[in-house]
Amino acid sequence: MNRRMIALLGGVAAMAGTVAFAGTAEAASTPCSAEAKACVQRSSNTAWLTDGAGNVTYGGVPITVGLPKYPTPVGKFHVQYKDIDHYSKQYNGPMPYSVFFTTTGVAFHQGSLKVKSHGCVHLSRAAAVKFYTSLNPGDVVEVVP
Repeated sequence: MNRRMIALLGGVAAMAGTVAFAGTAEAASTPCSAEAKACVQRSSNTAWLTDGAGNVTYGGVPITVGLPKYPTPVGKFHVQYKDIDHYSKQYNGPMPYSVFFTTTGVAFHQGSLKVKSHGCVHLSRAAAVKFYTSLNPGDVVEVVP
C-alpha cells in the first residue's frame, strides 16, 4: 500500500510540474518583437504586456479588435498619451482607461469583449487598468495579424 501511495503521489507531482512548466513556457513569449511593451495579435484576439526585452509581464488576455470596416491597424506604434476617463465624441461613448497608440485615435481601453470596435482594442476592466498603469508615452506597441 505504501509503494502504491508513493507512486501515485510521485505521478501527481510530476504532472503538476509539467502543467506549471507548460503554463510558464506558454506565457514566456509573444508574436511581437522583444522591444514591444504591448503586443496585440488580432487573429487570436489576445494581448500581452512585456518588459520591453521580450519577457511577458501580463497576459495573454482576451481582447476584441476593430470591425472589418474599421480594422485595428497592423504595425509598430508608440503610446501617444493616456486618458483615464476619455469620452469619444465621434462614437458617443465612454472609453475608460484609454491608452492611445496611434495618431488617428486608436487606443487600448475598457470595452465589450463581445462587440468589435471602430479600430480600438477592447479589454476587460481589470486588463484595461493594468495596461493603463503599465504603459507610458513613447512605449512601443505592436499589432500583428
